[in-house]
Amino acid sequence: MNSIDIDVIRTALDWQSRGHRVVMGTVVRTWGSAPRPPGSLMIIRDDGQVAGSVSGGCIEDDLIRRVAAGELALRLPDTTTYGQTAEEVRRFGLPCGGSVQVVLEPLSAQSQLRELLVLIEQHQRVERRMDMATGMVRMSAATEGDKLQFDGQSLTTVHGPRLRLLIIGGGQLSRYLAHMAVMLDYQVTVCEPRVEYHEGWEAMTGVTLSKEMPDDLVLAMRLDHNSAVVAVTHDPKLDDLALMEALRTPAFYVGALGSQHNNAQRRKRLLDFDVSEEEVRQLHGPVGLNLGALTPPEIALSIVAEMTALRRGTDLSQALSNWSGSKTVCGLSA
Repeated sequence: MNSIDIDVIRTALDWQSRGHRVVMGTVVRTWGSAPRPPGSLMIIRDDGQVAGSVSGGCIEDDLIRRVAAGELALRLPDTTTYGQTAEEVRRFGLPCGGSVQVVLEPLSAQSQLRELLVLIEQHQRVERRMDMATGMVRMSAATEGDKLQFDGQSLTTVHGPRLRLLIIGGGQLSRYLAHMAVMLDYQVTVCEPRVEYHEGWEAMTGVTLSKEMPDDLVLAMRLDHNSAVVAVTHDPKLDDLALMEALRTPAFYVGALGSQHNNAQRRKRLLDFDVSEEEVRQLHGPVGLNLGALTPPEIALSIVAEMTALRRGTDLSQALSNWSGSKTVCGLSA
């Protein structure tokens, strides 16, 4: 679950505390090209105020009208589908003939949103199951691989934890990378033991500065499948410390800045640190997609692009290839 959806839950709880009737919509199924993926959330207040989105603006107005009129989810959960006919596709502006099915849930104490939020903030992965006939909710621990399910009788959604990015090094490139990652909804931690690089980080919203040694911090963070690590200091004493521990974790992405030659040498050093050959193969280095980047913000863009492609399951061999060629120096084209 990303911070956008967490903010939707927080807002729903705030509206309820002020006495408003609130209905939560969850995208449960899409066909064709749809603007928002399954699991996307939206809440509608009794006076028409909304937070979140289930379609990027195509069907929200109609949902607001129907919920306010009591046509949907007045007392029990309801299901509605948009884009079932060509006329609906034209009317609501759904792209490429797409269809969207939404479950609408009238929120109450039995919805257990407050309990859900507490568990998410504790970095727990939670399965929330709602019975469509009664609106009753049951929560349990979710495992890796659990995902949204809807069979008409119950809706099961999976929540938390948020994406995390650990950046090793506090230089100029790290600042652009941190800014972009925050915009992409990562909780960002910058590891920088060198005091001369500390200036300005404390004021950056959404970013935590750590002064610990990289290997200690990687272990303390207990990285999971929603975590990424990028090492950009050019100093093996820092980068390698982080990488040797990060490659042993379930982190979905571990990358290091540097030329092909430097990364080949780095891989040899990591093997000497008893990192297995299989773990070393997980290292993305040179880091980032080959976008022809030259400047620090362009390089940062190439890194978050590769992270996004990998997280979304894109075949990187079919996308842009990693940096290559003998003229590549430290991630920059010489």
